[in-house]
Amino acid sequence: MMLLRRAASAAALLATVLPLAVASPAHADVASPAQAAVASPAHADVASPAQAADGASACRAPAAVPLDAEQARLSDARTTALVERGGFGDFVRRFPAALCATRDPAEAGRLVTDWGEALWQASVRRAQGQRPGGDLAPGDDRPLYWARLGMTAALARWQPEFTADRAALRARLEDASRGLTNNAFRTTPGVRRVFISGFDPFGLDAEIRRANPSGSAALQLNGRRVTLADGSPAEIRAVVLPVRYADFDAGMVERAFAPRLAGGPASADIITTVSQGYPGIFTLEDWAGRARSADPYPDNVRALSGGTREHPVTAPGLGPGPEFIRTTLPADAVTGAVQSPYPVLLNSDVTEIPAGGTAPVDRTDGPTPGSRAVAGGGGGYLSNEVAYRSNRLRAELAPRLPGGHLHTPVLTGLPTDPQQLTGPEFERNESAITAEVRAVLEHAAARR
Repeated sequence: MMLLRRAASAAALLATVLPLAVASPAHADVASPAQAAVASPAHADVASPAQAADGASACRAPAAVPLDAEQARLSDARTTALVERGGFGDFVRRFPAALCATRDPAEAGRLVTDWGEALWQASVRRAQGQRPGGDLAPGDDRPLYWARLGMTAALARWQPEFTADRAALRARLEDASRGLTNNAFRTTPGVRRVFISGFDPFGLDAEIRRANPSGSAALQLNGRRVTLADGSPAEIRAVVLPVRYADFDAGMVERAFAPRLAGGPASADIITTVSQGYPGIFTLEDWAGRARSADPYPDNVRALSGGTREHPVTAPGLGPGPEFIRTTLPADAVTGAVQSPYPVLLNSDVTEIPAGGTAPVDRTDGPTPGSRAVAGGGGGYLSNEVAYRSNRLRAELAPRLPGGHLHTPVLTGLPTDPQQLTGPEFERNESAITAEVRAVLEHAAARR
């Protein structure tokens, strides 16, 4: 209703920031991305974005305010270029003024949720060719990643006149912009429900242009209706998770998956975590291990897990569960049917410390009884951990539901010139990986 009152003046922003953004009645007192373009007559006592921009410097700390290691990469001009070329520059530019216009903690909380959900929906629509903007390939996941990070940096510099729980606000922004909120299955009888997770780009200190094909697939497939191998219809819903140990420690995986495993119309019929894995192949991981053991390889804020191959550690916050959890996805059906353009293999490799032993042992045929987990097929990093956490929860809440983990091929094809952000080979490879993720899901979710 508010949008109708300001349709003419908001039209330009609706075209550039969020074509589908409409204020919900429940949040009518919070400036959404679309509403941030103009002041509402109903809210004449609230600072308009133009007024907020005048006072924005008063509620934003100097640029010298410390940012975390992930946010600090925004100083590279290529990150801004990825946001602009994805058509999301207005999210980052307008978010600080919207924050500065909030009057109390509740309003700030609603605002970051609304803006986060708007960024997620805009990213999904862009990935699926429904939202024009920028000259990057539609499926590119990097604009979402760097735009979100720019918004969290603005939140870090925000200096409100009221007491705000900045960590809680960032968590709300993260969840909303990753598909954890307002992203439910449609309740259509006879339609199978497939829930997947992907990941942010990582390894950015070595190559800041990197993308993550699992995140790209999540964006391109979220909300899609597909036809399964048995001819039945299915709907896919997806989230994109951070490559940060702290978020896993705080239960983000469980927050993402628990609603999909609790029973009822919101629940999934199959879950699959997805991450980037090995060059040139897809792998269905047979086993997920309970331990972290990836050090010295860091996460995106350069944090270490505390676990090594010789001394694995159990991730904080895990509920009770076995050392290894085996996939319940129909591996034979997938590996027997999907092999192009990349082969799909079942990977039964694990690393364990055998019962009574002290040294790690690599095995190609799964774990032995009583052993201590060092690494699953996906290693001892967060790709293994997302598989373990989600499937430990699945075993607890919905043990008959199929679940497992899929590793995509490494996304290659970036131009050799470090200033070129994309190229034909990179875009072809990204599209091919997403198409094969979809094919894997169409066979894995078919009724048997």
